Amino acid sequence: MKSEGIEGCERFLSPGKGRGMRATKHFKVGDLIFACPAYSYVLTVNERGGHCEFCFTRREALSKCGKCKQAYYCNVECQKGDWPMHKLECSAMCSYGENWCPSETVRLVARIILKQKFQSERTQSERLLALKEFEAHLDKMDNEKNEMNQTDIAALRHFYSRHLDFPDNAALTELFAQVNCNGFTIEDEELSHLGSAVFPDVALMNHSCSPNVIVTYKGTVAEVRAVQEISPGEEIFNSYIDLLYPTEDRNERLRDSYFFTCDCKECTTKSKDKAKMEICRKLSTPPEPEEIREMHLPVNCWRFDWDGAMKYGEKIVQPYSVHYPPYSLNVASMYLKLGRLYLGLEKKAEGVKALKKAVSIMNVVFGKDHHYIAEIKKEMEEQK
Repeated sequence: MKSEGIEGCERFLSPGKGRGMRATKHFKVGDLIFACPAYSYVLTVNERGGHCEFCFTRREALSKCGKCKQAYYCNVECQKGDWPMHKLECSAMCSYGENWCPSETVRLVARIILKQKFQSERTQSERLLALKEFEAHLDKMDNEKNEMNQTDIAALRHFYSRHLDFPDNAALTELFAQVNCNGFTIEDEELSHLGSAVFPDVALMNHSCSPNVIVTYKGTVAEVRAVQEISPGEEIFNSYIDLLYPTEDRNERLRDSYFFTCDCKECTTKSKDKAKMEICRKLSTPPEPEEIREMHLPVNCWRFDWDGAMKYGEKIVQPYSVHYPPYSLNVASMYLKLGRLYLGLEKKAEGVKALKKAVSIMNVVFGKDHHYIAEIKKEMEEQK
C-alpha cells in the first residue's frame, strides 16, 4: 500500500531526538489519537489455552489445533487466519516435542522474516514509519548484548531451518537488535504479559517521563490515547519505562535498553526524586514472599495468603496514585487487583469502591467501549 499517513499526526525531525511524531490537531484527554495493528505478533506460551492464538481473545472452550495440540482458537476463521504464521511452528512443535523452546523474541523474529518474504508493500502498521527504518544501535551494544543476539540467531536457525529461508548473519543481527529495541509487550488489564509484537508507527513516538499519551491494547491492535491536552504542533510522547523510580534509576534503564539519556523536564529538574526515593525505600521493606507473589499474579491465580496480599496492596496503592502520572495503567491495575481481592474476601463495599477507581482511569486509557471495562462493570453489577 502507499503510505497514507495518520490523521491528526505527522512525522517530523525532533530537535535532539531524531525522528518523532507530533500532533497536527488538538487532542483532549481520552481521545484516541490512532490505532495500529501489529505488523507481527506472537502469543506467549503461558497463555495458550486461555487466549486465541490469532486474535488474543480471552475465553473458555477454545478449539485446539488438531496437529500440534498446542495452539488454541476461537473458531475455524481464527485458525485459518493464523495458519500462515502457525505453520512455522506446528510441525516443529510436533517434531521437537518438549525440546521445542525458542524464546518469544525468536518466535517473533521468525514471523517477521516470513511476513517480509510475501509482504513487499508498506502495511497499515507502517503509515509513518516502516519496520526496516527501525534503529538497531549496533554500535552501542556491549559484548553481553551481542552474545545474546548470536544466541537468538542460533536458536532461530535450529528451530526454524526446515520452514524458513534466512537472510545472512549480518541482516539477522540487525533485525534482532531492531526488535529488541523497538518491540512491545502486549498486556491485559492487570498488566499480565500476553505476548510480544512490533507496532512500527507506535515505535515512532519518542520517550518522556511525563508522557502525553498512553498505549493500550485491544486484541492485537495497539491504541494510543491522550492523557494530557495536546495542541497542534506539540510532540507526542510515550513512556518506555516504569515511571515510579527516581531520575537516575529511570535513565539507567533507558540507557541499558534504548541507549539514550532522557532530558525531559522531570529528569532535568529532578523535582519528584526525593518523594520517589522515599516511597521506593518504603516499598523495599520486604513484605512476606507470599504477599509479593499474590499481588503480581492475575487475581484468578492467587492461591496463597490473600489477607497478606490485600495488606500489601493497600500499602502501595496510595503511593502509586501519588507518584505515577495521572491515568496510569499501574494505578488502574493495582485498584483492579485490590478490588477483585476484596470481592474474593467477601468485602463487597471495598471491592466495588476499588473497581470504580480502576474503571475511572480505564475509561480514559482504554476507552469506554473496551471489553475489559464491560467485564469489570459486570463484576460490579453481580455484587448488587
